[in-house]
Amino acid sequence: MSTASGPRAPRRTPDERRADIARAARDIALVDGLGAVTMRAVAARAGVAPALVAHYAEGGMDAIVADAFAGIVGQELDEVAALVADAPAPPAALAEMIRTLAGGERDAVTAVWVEAWALGRRNEALAGAVRSQMDAWQALVQGLVEAGVESGAFGVADPAAAAWQVLAMIDGTGAQALVRWGETADRSALLLRAVEGMLGA
Repeated sequence: MSTASGPRAPRRTPDERRADIARAARDIALVDGLGAVTMRAVAARAGVAPALVAHYAEGGMDAIVADAFAGIVGQELDEVAALVADAPAPPAALAEMIRTLAGGERDAVTAVWVEAWALGRRNEALAGAVRSQMDAWQALVQGLVEAGVESGAFGVADPAAAAWQVLAMIDGTGAQALVRWGETADRSALLLRAVEGMLGA
């Protein structure tokens, strides 16, 4: 007796497998946190055996966690950079960035940041990814501050230091909001007032 079977699905290429595993790790990190990105969890999410995850995990699970972090926050940076590029002037661009990051819709990404700062103490690959992404965010904000200084809208002597201060305020209020400290609307308003005062807007 013979049984008929349908055509086999095409075998996935190594690059497709790596992409599947990376996507699974990002999905887990956004929903359950970076600490939940384990070999078994990634394998289950990607629909493969744990041994296959291990095979493609160049640098081990530390590297997969670091890549998941970089993928999540890098995408957010790209989205925010595109958003502020359409603003008519530097103050409007900075205000739009703050409203976007402090509006509550991106708190899952904020949680990934907070966990990455803690886990990076024991995961050098993750620590390197965190430093790289922090530098990229600082460069974006510094560019906005410099443009505002050139136009006369801002009055600061050190745009680089001001950019770090802006990011510190955003990160701090975002981390507080994760435990429901303060209202979301108050968070945006508080940040906007603080940044305006600091930049001499």
